[in-house]
Amino acid sequence: MSIDFELAKKYAADKLLKQALKYLEKDPEENFLQILDIGEKLAKRDNHKNAIKIIKEKYKTTPLIKKYLKKINNIAPSYKNGLLMNFFVNSAIFGIPYQYELSEDLGVDVPWTMLIDPTSACNLNCEGCWAGEYNKSDSLDFATIDRIITEAKEMGIYFIVFSGGEPTVYPQLFDIFEKHDDVGFMMYTNGTLIDDEFADRMLEVGNVTPAISLEGFREETDKRRGEGTYDKIMDAMDRLRERGIIFGASVTATQNNVDELFSDEFVDHLSKKGALYMWLFHYIPIGRNPNLEMMITPEQRASMARRGSELRKKKDIFIMDFWNDGTYVQGCIAGGRRYFHINAKGEVEPCAFAHFAVDNIKEKSLKEVLQNPLFKSYQKRQPISENLMCPCPIIDNPKALRDIVEESGAVPTHDGADEILKGKTADFLDDLSAEWHEISKDINEERMNK
Repeated sequence: MSIDFELAKKYAADKLLKQALKYLEKDPEENFLQILDIGEKLAKRDNHKNAIKIIKEKYKTTPLIKKYLKKINNIAPSYKNGLLMNFFVNSAIFGIPYQYELSEDLGVDVPWTMLIDPTSACNLNCEGCWAGEYNKSDSLDFATIDRIITEAKEMGIYFIVFSGGEPTVYPQLFDIFEKHDDVGFMMYTNGTLIDDEFADRMLEVGNVTPAISLEGFREETDKRRGEGTYDKIMDAMDRLRERGIIFGASVTATQNNVDELFSDEFVDHLSKKGALYMWLFHYIPIGRNPNLEMMITPEQRASMARRGSELRKKKDIFIMDFWNDGTYVQGCIAGGRRYFHINAKGEVEPCAFAHFAVDNIKEKSLKEVLQNPLFKSYQKRQPISENLMCPCPIIDNPKALRDIVEESGAVPTHDGADEILKGKTADFLDDLSAEWHEISKDINEERMNK
């Protein structure tokens, strides 16, 4: 197919989406079904068309969707024309089909996104930080990040996630957003450096959404992240909401805060602050001072799974639990299947929480590292368990991770990273995962039979 024809199709899609957003501004409730009709015409893959049909049916019976639409309607024009256009047109409508096409040629998966750490430096010192054992002086230069993103776009990847470290301390962060204005970016951030000037720059570029880290309300957040952190985050959220910037929250469940994170009070608070999404992580015993006692129990996890489904039905904030929602994404998405991680040293890891690598992006192209033996070891096992409530090779199927590392010859990317594979930690995870496999069977069956 010619490049000119592809560009013409993309131009048409851009025009259609802009038309759809105008419909939404005029009368969101009345015109949403027309927007879905446009989306169905643009969708290339059958599963995407089917997903849109399901949304149509849900819209007719779920008042909550209409409430969510009103929040989306308050988004700044720069974000409607930037982040939303890049996400839906470049990444979803055109990027994903090309990724699947390229995957067939390469014989390995081409992911939908990647997580990049521009720097491992951070202005906080959080207890149990997953990235706490990386060398704080590590950083990727602008040229390397620019090359990675350029190569990603050539493979149809138009959604890039930044983490760290703390990405907001990276001096050329906005240079990246500005140069790659056709990409949708998300960044995991502690939020403490989002002052008026920073928020204004975000509004100007319009293509990056911050997922701000919280542990719950003030007491839990400040206990883990430092006194005064919670108030700085609340101020940052106010600045973002006032400007119409799309943002969300990133929370980590531990034995101590899980009930608070899933409470009506906390979720409603985030919604009132203007958050459009909440990403939920489970504490993993890696990084700075790993603590097995912080991990949630199987009983707590089962409660989280059911409570998460309940909250999605009644709250106007999109909630995703990256471990308990394995049934919706067919298991683990790491190892290059739909995502992978590049740390600030350039080492290519299968996941932000699996600190092992065989390649460095500074030495190879993106296409080359996607074909590495570590990723192949992951992909040939995915889904790693038939029980999709047990998607993770780290905490749900720890023997699988040990086998993957040994088979691929991967090495730890920092001191202590391999502690998760042996001794007390390995024994603990073996017992914990066995218990979770048993408890989660009923939940998996319920979801698969829906």
